[in-house]
Amino acid sequence: MIEEILLDAEERMEKSLSSLDSAFNKIRTGRAHPNILDNVHVDYYGSDTPIQQVANVTVEDARSLLVTPWEKNMLGAIEKAIMSADLGLNPSNNGDVIRVPMPALTEETRKEYTKQAKHEAENSRVALRNIRRDANQHVKDLLKEKEISEDDERKAEQNIQKLTDSSIAKVEEKFSAKEVDLLAI
Repeated sequence: MIEEILLDAEERMEKSLSSLDSAFNKIRTGRAHPNILDNVHVDYYGSDTPIQQVANVTVEDARSLLVTPWEKNMLGAIEKAIMSADLGLNPSNNGDVIRVPMPALTEETRKEYTKQAKHEAENSRVALRNIRRDANQHVKDLLKEKEISEDDERKAEQNIQKLTDSSIAKVEEKFSAKEVDLLAI
């Protein structure tokens, strides 16, 4: 019983950490990275399709991406989708490929993106604490139903706390790395 609760909590915490990674990928830095376009969806014959399924997205150089569509007639739709994705990017179409230059970040935008990253990290910490609360509640319910002893409850709560502490440390580590990445010129 307790092992199942711990495994469930660990699995949910891992999902929360991967969600943080995807949130951090949406926050662009000064360098080009194909993950910036992960949330761009293109109108592909009437259905919203992720850009990776209609084009190849590669890093051309440190400050630009190269989007090569599988079909030439998709150039306009892909360009339009990138512009309307609200990423602050201005793609240029040369008839064969789309170049997406990454504008240099000003000090003000760097600080704004750092605030956004801090907010995402805090949301992740809150989610981890909620998972801890749920797991502890399940353990208390087991104690109430007399399925476990008080010693087992204390051990389980200590294990849940250790799991939470290690996950929160990972959040801090990820945020520190993102902050360094954002503030680097």
